[in-house]
Amino acid sequence: MTATRTMDGVKLAILNNRFEGITRKMANTLLRTGRSGVLNIARDFSCCIVTAGCELLSTNDGLPIHVLSGPDIMARWMKEFHPVLKRGDAFLNNSPYHGCSHAADHTILVPVVDDDGVHRFTVVVKAHQADIGNSIPTTYHGSAKDVYEEGALIFPAVRVQTDFETNQDFVRMCQMRIRVPDQWWGDFLAMIGAARIGEREIMDLAAEQGWDELARFERDWLDYSERRMIDAIAAIPGGSAVRRSRHDPFPGTPAAGIDVSVRVQVDAAAALITVDLQDNPDCLPCGLNLSEACSRTSAMIGVFNSIEHSVPKNAGSFRRIDVLLRENCIVGIPRHPTSTSVSTTNVADRVANAVQCAFADIDAGIGLAECGAVIPPAVGVISGIHPRTGEAFVNQLFLGMTGGAGAPHADAWITIGHVGNAGLCFLDSVELDELRQPIHVYERRLLPDTEGAGQFKGAPSISVVFGPVGCDISVGYVSDGAVNPAKGARGGSGGGRADQYRLRADGSREALDPCAQVTLLDGEKIVSLSSGGGGYGPAVARAVAQVGHDVREGWISRERARDIYRVEIDAAGNIDEAVTARLRRQEPAIPGV
Repeated sequence: MTATRTMDGVKLAILNNRFEGITRKMANTLLRTGRSGVLNIARDFSCCIVTAGCELLSTNDGLPIHVLSGPDIMARWMKEFHPVLKRGDAFLNNSPYHGCSHAADHTILVPVVDDDGVHRFTVVVKAHQADIGNSIPTTYHGSAKDVYEEGALIFPAVRVQTDFETNQDFVRMCQMRIRVPDQWWGDFLAMIGAARIGEREIMDLAAEQGWDELARFERDWLDYSERRMIDAIAAIPGGSAVRRSRHDPFPGTPAAGIDVSVRVQVDAAAALITVDLQDNPDCLPCGLNLSEACSRTSAMIGVFNSIEHSVPKNAGSFRRIDVLLRENCIVGIPRHPTSTSVSTTNVADRVANAVQCAFADIDAGIGLAECGAVIPPAVGVISGIHPRTGEAFVNQLFLGMTGGAGAPHADAWITIGHVGNAGLCFLDSVELDELRQPIHVYERRLLPDTEGAGQFKGAPSISVVFGPVGCDISVGYVSDGAVNPAKGARGGSGGGRADQYRLRADGSREALDPCAQVTLLDGEKIVSLSSGGGGYGPAVARAVAQVGHDVREGWISRERARDIYRVEIDAAGNIDEAVTARLRRQEPAIPGV
């Protein structure tokens, strides 16, 4: 009787908040104790709780690309490789062939085992590393022909703690391979600490509520989440659409780049959304291939960006999403030794963007335009020898990316970063970056007239200029969006194009490749232009008063207001209503960028 009755709604909500609170405590531990800037400034990490049956139950405000799919697959591999789980165990997984997003996302899994030795939950801590021992000092090796050229140490659910003691053989392996071993060790300890906090908190919750009650919550919360998803699907029109998005050409890709095609089917009667990614190219000899986790997750990001936002993101709602993949596909299931070094961003963003634009094609009130592409030099990995200490440094910067997409009823979230992290990474403090690394930031500013024009506009591009101080530095980046900027939806226009170039000490300017490891000499600067986001709806439908506001605030010029939005504004910032009415009666402008 106790095992089958449904938990009342109040207690269901309370226990959900308790579990979410545990993941927030885990995340807070990692934020406050992580040693690298990519963790304690940029917050490039996620924490979650997976059931003993390997289903996602609860997450912190984590990056969607980290958690929607992957923790479940990694938990299954942990159980496959280690059938007997004991309290005090901890496992490290960064294998893209065993559920991890990509090799740079070290993931700690700790099984929560009760006093009778029964495995109840698994706590998961995923954190992007500043360095993982790649063959070049970056965690984004876009030109790697395979995992061997990529060079990272791969850990497929390897036991790193037994009885709460860390395996020192594993530690020595990492210290010998990773360029900044002390920084890595600090981040590893922070991850272990976060996982152990989660384990302890679940044990305390079980002591208070009982394991049977937590099992009942697990069952009922996932069932409730599925019902919420059914309601969300019922609220949108049925239909199907095919959308394509193209990644720029990189080393190892076709000359025209990578065409990504998605087919989205909304079956209202069956309350099921299907995303078919099978009609795409085979894996390529470069680092842009997606892991299975990122293939599934990027499709789900596009779905959740297009429906009622309050639907819980867990294994219950996932029952109503069917993502179709095939093996050896660039957006599917890679085979070893395919490189997936850049799996969390570039091509994954193309999948998510195509999915949310497909929803916009199905109905005008749903979906999004495309978010801007990444990773520009301002979000690249920098490395070198610090002139003050003589020691090596490696860290990923988060100095500037915008990318937000126009939505059916609102302008873009400007600093979303990219569609996969949903704005949940923080932009770096200029001052802190200058204190921690031998660099100077000369400029960080939004660029006028680079927004995706639309009834609801996309984010403008951001310009960041920085360079070394007292030494040379290496900057690794994989910048998409110069050839194929973010597309608009429902008549909106594309966002600003990405670009990058070197400013030499003599003032000359050198164009730089989009996928590169660039050495900047002392006195040189690199200019990073991020990709803007696409607009939603035709620009001529934007409210006239809002266009006037955009001009007064410096977002767009008077010329762009007239040519694209068909709004006449004088030098004083006043709207000429008569001329505007005449302009808007004319044939609508061709959307520009």
